[in-house]
Amino acid sequence: MTAAPNTTKPSGQDSPSTDTAVLRALRRIRVPQTQRNRELFLLIFAFLVNGSAIALVQLGTMGAIDAAFLFYCGALIVLVLAMHIVLRLFARDADPFVLPIATILTGLGIAMIYRIDIAVELGGWDAYSTKQLAWAAIAIVGAIAIVILLRNYRVLFRYTYIFGLAGIVLLILPIIPGLGTDANADVWVSLGFFSFQPGELAKISLAIFFAGYLVRTRESLTAVGTRFLGMTWPRARELGPLLVIWLISLGIIVLQRDLGTGLLIFGMFVAMLYVATGKTSWVIIGVVLAAAGAFLASRVLPYVGGRFSNWLDAFNPEVIDRAGGSYQLVQGIFGLAQGGLVGTGLGQGRPYITPLSQSDYILASLGEELGLIGVFAILCLYMVFTSRGIRIGLAGQDDFGKLLATGLSFTIALQVFIMVGGVTRIIPLTGLTTPFLAAGGSSLVANWLIVALLLRISDAVRSRPRVVIG
Repeated sequence: MTAAPNTTKPSGQDSPSTDTAVLRALRRIRVPQTQRNRELFLLIFAFLVNGSAIALVQLGTMGAIDAAFLFYCGALIVLVLAMHIVLRLFARDADPFVLPIATILTGLGIAMIYRIDIAVELGGWDAYSTKQLAWAAIAIVGAIAIVILLRNYRVLFRYTYIFGLAGIVLLILPIIPGLGTDANADVWVSLGFFSFQPGELAKISLAIFFAGYLVRTRESLTAVGTRFLGMTWPRARELGPLLVIWLISLGIIVLQRDLGTGLLIFGMFVAMLYVATGKTSWVIIGVVLAAAGAFLASRVLPYVGGRFSNWLDAFNPEVIDRAGGSYQLVQGIFGLAQGGLVGTGLGQGRPYITPLSQSDYILASLGEELGLIGVFAILCLYMVFTSRGIRIGLAGQDDFGKLLATGLSFTIALQVFIMVGGVTRIIPLTGLTTPFLAAGGSSLVANWLIVALLLRISDAVRSRPRVVIG
């Protein structure tokens, strides 16, 4: 009788399938490390760009390099590197592009604000650049705290209505007697030792509320409606939430004289509503309501009517010279024209002659000294930032994370469009700030908190079971 062949494997040998499984496990372990290494490389590039921008500003305005201000900027580099290390420890799978883009935009903003401070001879704690450095440090520390403490972003879903209430309270604060300031728009709250814009934090609270609310009510919002003009239109009772947010937005415009925040909140809700339902009819209804609200406000409210008049008839000498006229808008347009294709060079232009060139018109200031190429580069950074955020949302496994990431990313994109459109006279100018670039602590803190939330969501989206081999 012929003996059966011995199929027993020698001791210590593994099957090909086992080897393949081990290789896949090793690749899964290396991917997060690769993401963080890519982020570190991009951060080094961002540091070089920001440091070069500040050095060129000093050479262009003073003819020498001031090491003291570069030292202060170095403290921010340490904080950003600390956040990078925190991501390696607590969010290894987080998106590698979000932090470097936020870093380079913040640095370019500080460089231009510093350039304007030198021109108008502001120094010490009175300088906008010094305050921006301090607020940037606070913002980055806040982002680090969010990454460390918020291990599971889904916990925010439990407090949907609390965030909604907090958002409304934040929007109401500026009109409370004793808290508001005497600014052109009632969007600031003064606590004596410092002032801030609660609307910047309100947009984050409302984004969390909208995401949680739409997850809970999506069934009714996607219910079958009436078929008309090739689209399924929602039933009348499903229009309630959209109309409520529209009325709140109009209330902000009326009570606070803040066209930008009202438009931003309404646009954010419509965008998240479309992502939640996938129905184009919601977008059409939202655009119609926004246009109707803007037209109504321009006819009834002198503040909004003046903005539209400055937009439509900007170069009329009578409009330029009147109080609250289009002088700022015209100066910004001439500054952009002076920059041309390649710009005058950092420290070589005159952006400071435009009112509020360090805040509302920071983009026009950068456009004058960096030119059209520089503006396109900045807009490309915003585009990549937004696309990464939307990609994080689309890759999400749960509806809440998907809506929250998409809503926060769209908020940044819409804010950039509103500001760039206003400065270039595509749409009427509003009172918003350009994210990361413009002088203003409230906006900077809010935008860095958005960065932290996107990093947290992206880490949860990309995380896979890690195999430890020992």
